[in-house]
Amino acid sequence: MFEKLAFLVVAALPFFAIGTPAQAQFAVCNQSFDVVNVAVGQQFRGAFRTRGWWKIGPNQCANVIQDPLDTRYIYVFAKDVFGKEILGGAVSMCVAPDRFVIDGETDCLIRGHLDAPFIEVDTQDTERWTLFIAARPE
Repeated sequence: MFEKLAFLVVAALPFFAIGTPAQAQFAVCNQSFDVVNVAVGQQFRGAFRTRGWWKIGPNQCANVIQDPLDTRYIYVFAKDVFGKEILGGAVSMCVAPDRFVIDGETDCLIRGHLDAPFIEVDTQDTERWTLFIAARPE
């Protein structure tokens, strides 16, 4: 059962850039007609760290990780401006209602955070990656 506003990841490709050091190392591009809010998780000093929110308008991209990727897997969760999950997976990690940086992915509720189902993105050990999110075809 697909709803009009359901989303999917349409492509995840290495992001190769020549030149400027200001290029994103992990970018998320919103190819839908709606604004999305994105959170990311990754290994940081031996534990998981989640950060959010990046508000990404239609046909816009956000540079969510600036440093070269040093871990193969990045975790991503996205919701629309009404709070409806539009990109989620099977990996439970912590988020908060407002901007956040949270260390650790367990006991989210006990620590005053919310649980969210992140997808795992395999960057294939590249230093740069771009994830595209698009509206599901009707």
